[in-house]
Amino acid sequence: MQIAEAILYSKQLEEVSDSSRLDAELLLCHVLGKPTSYLMTWPEKQLLMSEQQQFFALMARRSKGEPIAYILGTQAFWTLDIEVSTDTLIPRADTEVLVETALSLFVNTPFSNRSLRVADLGTGTGAIALALASERPAWEIWGCDRIDAAVTLAQRNQKRLGLAQVSFVQGSWLEPLSGLFDMIVSNPPYIDPMDEHLDQGDVRFEPRSALVADDEGLSDIRHIISAAAEYLMVNGWLLFEHGYQQGAAVRQLFSEQGYEQVSTCQDYAGNDRVTLGCWIK
Repeated sequence: MQIAEAILYSKQLEEVSDSSRLDAELLLCHVLGKPTSYLMTWPEKQLLMSEQQQFFALMARRSKGEPIAYILGTQAFWTLDIEVSTDTLIPRADTEVLVETALSLFVNTPFSNRSLRVADLGTGTGAIALALASERPAWEIWGCDRIDAAVTLAQRNQKRLGLAQVSFVQGSWLEPLSGLFDMIVSNPPYIDPMDEHLDQGDVRFEPRSALVADDEGLSDIRHIISAAAEYLMVNGWLLFEHGYQQGAAVRQLFSEQGYEQVSTCQDYAGNDRVTLGCWIK
């Protein structure tokens, strides 16, 4: 079987993927250990029998809906290649809005040229913390997660990417941290346990504990907003990623706890995605 013929099997993925051809190409590149340009350059190259078997095995996993990132073990995020596992959420493009917003807070300010202390709560793969570190090498960044396997994975990503100013520790939310921080960021669980989308698409394969929260998805956000006040410096910032319908509710939680300059930023589709507030007391 030739490379071009193998790619035609992408039709088998059309029921589970909006990018079936790309998925098939990525799986084939993974088997061959080649970039996608190789497929276009050598469409008539014959696959070895072992390569065909491996390709069809991966295609079978994808046809059942298993996310490409879990099959390949990696996901592109920001400018980084992040290792992923079923112990963590898959980093998504919408979460880059949280990174962009965090970086924008300290541009052309008195804080621009000094080291900041930043915490990433529920760090998972470490993607947010590592993206910030890749852009701000002077910052001291801490990432924490209550799942041991997630911390181990984040540490592995940190070591592979060579971002030495990031430290990952195990613990629930702020509990393992000490001292004051200039900024705290988090992409916590924020989906209502009754949300029908939990039984659809990639999220079926992701850890439920990293997705859902009580109180219509707001319980963890509420807890962090309250607890973070003791960990933020004066004029320190707290930022969350949240669901597209939760902007108003999260702004209200910030205001009730005394945060100021509360605002919401939209994602690339124009939906509410990140809300932030400044602690000035």
